[in-house]
Amino acid sequence: MANKKAQQADNLQELESALTKTEHFIEENQKPITYVVGAIILVAVAYLGFTRFYLQPREKEAQSQMFMAENYFEKDSFNLAINGDGNYLGFLDIIDDYGMTKSANLANYYAGVSYLHLGQYEEALDYLQSFSTKDMLLAPIAEGAKGDAKLELGDSNAALKHYKKAYSLNDNELTAPIYMLKAAKLLESMEKLNDALTLYKSIKEKYPNSTEGQNVDKYIARVEIKLG
Repeated sequence: MANKKAQQADNLQELESALTKTEHFIEENQKPITYVVGAIILVAVAYLGFTRFYLQPREKEAQSQMFMAENYFEKDSFNLAINGDGNYLGFLDIIDDYGMTKSANLANYYAGVSYLHLGQYEEALDYLQSFSTKDMLLAPIAEGAKGDAKLELGDSNAALKHYKKAYSLNDNELTAPIYMLKAAKLLESMEKLNDALTLYKSIKEKYPNSTEGQNVDKYIARVEIKLG
């Protein structure tokens, strides 16, 4: 019991000593601490003010301005979507004029896909690489578009890498079988027949109700014939 009381007394003494040192430190460094705390508060207030009074209004304006470009994109009028029509802004204008907004980020995606459709693959990659998203449907589509551009530029290995990433990002019936099929066809063209066959069979097993799953038997049969 005596040892326990002595231990408690020692602990209390250590705590008091630590508190005393802390008080001395604060007293000796009061001005720097005040400056640091004030700077943190100032940065936080500035950020909130910037977001509320500048960025949010710019975001609304960008969304409004991008409406017609999106409309042209949906109609496959990709040149007008990218460059605008003289009255309404195109995606490139949105990127330049509203650079810090979510709309400008999305415009990078639209511009990249538009250039892909126009056969300008380097430009497509530039804008797709500038696009970032956590959207579980849009992310694999953007990754697959990079694969398409790389394939058109003759870089099969890079294309395959993007296709694999595209179908790995989200295990869903809407996008995954599309990029699995693209990857499998590419593997087959690269004479990696066993890998292609494995992927074809995986589509049939995992996504039998998808368009790709319903049509994959012919690819399986073709590779099995090649393998003898």
